[in-house]
Amino acid sequence: MDKILEGLVSSNHSVPVKKAIVKKVVEAAERAVTEDQCQALFTLTTRLILLGEDAFQKQIGSQVLDAYARYHRPEFERFFSKDFVLSLLQQGYGQLDRKDPAIVEYIHCCLRLLISCPSVLEIFSVIQVEVLRMVCERPDPAFCARLSTLLSDFVQCIPRDKSGVLFCQQLVRTISSFHCFASQEQELREYVGQVTKVSALLQNIWKADPATLLPSLQEVFAIIASTDPSFDPSIALASLVQHIPVQMITVLIKSLTTDQNVRDANMTKALCRMIDWLSWPLAQHVDTWVIALLKGLAAVQKFTILIDVTLLKIELVFSRLWYPIVRQGALAVLSHMLLSFQHSPEAFHLVVPHVVDLVQSLRTDGLPTSKAFLLQFTELIHCMMYQYSGFPDLYDNILEAIKDLPKSAEEKIKLVLNQSAWTSQSNSFASGLLKQAGKSETGKTGLVNLGNTCYMNSIIQTLFMATDFRRHVLSLHLNGSNTLMKKLQLLFAFLAHTQRAAYAPRNFLEASRPPWFNMGSQQDCSEYLRFLLDRLHEEEKTLQALDSAKPKAVSPMFGGKLITSICCTLCNCISEKEEPFTDLSLAFCPGTTLQDGPQTQRQSEEPKALCQGSVNGGSEAPEPGSAKAPASNAHFVPVTNEPPLSVPDLVNYFLAPEILDGDNAYFCEKCSSLQRAEKTIKVVSAPEYLILTLLRFSYDAKCHVRRKILDNVTIPPLIRLPVHDPSIPTQAIQSVPYVLSSVVIHSGISSESGHYYSYGRNINGTDGAQHPDNQYGIKEDLGNAQAESNWLLFNDSRVTFTSFQSVQNITNRFPKDTAYVLMYRKQELPGQSLNGGLMANGMRLSAEPPLQKELLDAIIKDNKLYLQEQELSARTQALQAPSSSCSFRPNGSDDNNPPGSCGPSGGGGGGGGGFNTISRLVF
Repeated sequence: MDKILEGLVSSNHSVPVKKAIVKKVVEAAERAVTEDQCQALFTLTTRLILLGEDAFQKQIGSQVLDAYARYHRPEFERFFSKDFVLSLLQQGYGQLDRKDPAIVEYIHCCLRLLISCPSVLEIFSVIQVEVLRMVCERPDPAFCARLSTLLSDFVQCIPRDKSGVLFCQQLVRTISSFHCFASQEQELREYVGQVTKVSALLQNIWKADPATLLPSLQEVFAIIASTDPSFDPSIALASLVQHIPVQMITVLIKSLTTDQNVRDANMTKALCRMIDWLSWPLAQHVDTWVIALLKGLAAVQKFTILIDVTLLKIELVFSRLWYPIVRQGALAVLSHMLLSFQHSPEAFHLVVPHVVDLVQSLRTDGLPTSKAFLLQFTELIHCMMYQYSGFPDLYDNILEAIKDLPKSAEEKIKLVLNQSAWTSQSNSFASGLLKQAGKSETGKTGLVNLGNTCYMNSIIQTLFMATDFRRHVLSLHLNGSNTLMKKLQLLFAFLAHTQRAAYAPRNFLEASRPPWFNMGSQQDCSEYLRFLLDRLHEEEKTLQALDSAKPKAVSPMFGGKLITSICCTLCNCISEKEEPFTDLSLAFCPGTTLQDGPQTQRQSEEPKALCQGSVNGGSEAPEPGSAKAPASNAHFVPVTNEPPLSVPDLVNYFLAPEILDGDNAYFCEKCSSLQRAEKTIKVVSAPEYLILTLLRFSYDAKCHVRRKILDNVTIPPLIRLPVHDPSIPTQAIQSVPYVLSSVVIHSGISSESGHYYSYGRNINGTDGAQHPDNQYGIKEDLGNAQAESNWLLFNDSRVTFTSFQSVQNITNRFPKDTAYVLMYRKQELPGQSLNGGLMANGMRLSAEPPLQKELLDAIIKDNKLYLQEQELSARTQALQAPSSSCSFRPNGSDDNNPPGSCGPSGGGGGGGGGFNTISRLVF
């Protein structure tokens, strides 16, 4: 029969003849009666299916086999036995190799015909054993895809229990051995389809038996973490990622990154290979897993790995943006890598040369998704150019290419950068001992208390929050100098750009500490401020003498002038003296609140048992560079039901005429005797920053003790300072508006001890509409809502968000915490131009200036050092932490509590276009 049938199925026949032959062969199969005929028919159909020369012969074989199995079930069951199946799987058939997909396809076909027979169970058992052996031999993608189809249809053939776990692990290994050497798109499509079938099989097994999932994932990691140079696992492993439950990310990444058995070299390899998976066209969630691993490594301070991998892979990730089918995931990873790599511009500058070409391509490729993608991409680029400004030679072409595209607001950019940093506390993977002391949500840097140095820290933060002054200092060209201004510039640069949560200003402390301040002792912050500004002013004068072209920074910012006049009431002779001032030292009104303006007289006969002054090192005599305190001083005023004093009350009292009489009579040179006289003080030149010091510390001459005045003082967000113009005979008075910038608080009931902290916000000298941090203009009816925004609380190493209401109510809530030093920023009036906030070329700074190279290099160096310190600390802590529950070891705000006391704290040192681009991807 076989000879007849072989002749009948010759492929040279026409189509009608072929159809007739098929019909006759099927009829012959139905009529077969003897065992020999059945054996011959079974052998013939097997040969046709497995060894047929063309599709027609294989079709004949399949149809005859179907008819044979239907009409001769017992014989078919006897011939298609477990031994025959075992022979096929172990030896092949004729010249057909056992690893040929046709073998599995034939068995699959026979199983469908035999499914209702009891003997099929024995065959299932054989296949369970054999499939495990087969995957251990690393068959090719085509064979695995055919085998996956069989196992998906006949799950009874899938190994169970321990063998099932081993099968999954070996199947993962097999996928890692897949490689595609085709260059034609159709071949690539076939390859991706084959891999997809295999990964789908694993997904089904994981769903049916969850116990196989974790071992499979451990095997994946062991493969990609291998450092064997002769082994390069296939990116086809990326096809598995979409089948891993997303809710497992946090648990798996935590277990992986805290596993002490995983060496850094293995982790680096694994991360690099996961990033390579971004090239796999159909994988989903690869970007999610890559970003999760990046965050997990940051949470345990594995910064060396993050730096190495970012610099190694950032250009490859960027290159994936050219391919629509994978670009969205690639952009997510690129964004995270760039935004988190904040200690240096190195990573961003690696991709800068390719930005313009990509922008132009996205504008012209005609894809419907490209426009939205371009907006996302340019938003990222704007963030990075903001973070690392100061490179116009690199950025000019980029700015020209994206000039017509929208740009995010500065505050949004700052928020994105703050939330993205490796050291951000918002990192959800940081927990327990390994949770890092990253920057607070404010994005601002605290200052380490170096031993009773809160007096310095509060003043530095106050000066840093003086926006125009900070910008001016950072714009000065002081390269090579060793001046105090240079050290202040470096300190400001660190406060603005360090990765540290708190910076330790040791060098600045040594350079700026007054000689009479003992190290480790508590000191007066106002005295320190005056000394610091005087030193800077003296340096400025020296540099000005050497180079008249150098701009002034301190004098026009903090320097004002006043005239003190004394008029003898007998001869009306007037004595005047003009003197500069750095701050106005405001005494408290004796007994009552003054509300009648500067015309209110002060009588010298009032009690003088209490002499007002400053704390810790502050002299009772007027300090050099400060406005002279009034000759008469106030009693300690007990708490009453009367309205509290306000800052304008104290300013008015300071400017009020004073009668000099009795023991305090004035010696008139014209009269040559002590005479009754009237003393007046007039401000004739208003500083850009008005510093007001409230003289809260008094000396009780009777009890010979120093006491603190705890009276609450209302702090308005806006004040007006009367300024006289001495060049006008009529002595015109201009009301100059000032907006509150900072407040330094002294916490304590004693003048000999306590703690300083400060409130501050960014305010510059322009109208509110021109500055994002100043949300109101020059108006008297400023509402609380307008004054509430952007306030920060600086308490040594801690920086938190707060509100203006907290500033105003601090003494009501914490009676020992009182405002001590206030800084107000002069606001520009119509037709008026301020001197402050100017660059060296005379132009106003409307944004933070780019860092000069010397400053940038210092910050990059320290940021790398900080990351190394954090990584070392994390390793030390990890040695003491409990071991991970599963091993991935590879083969081979402060408003609710009062501020703390002064003392050392903290650490720190000095969418896609479908498959149309699949052939362009690299496999």
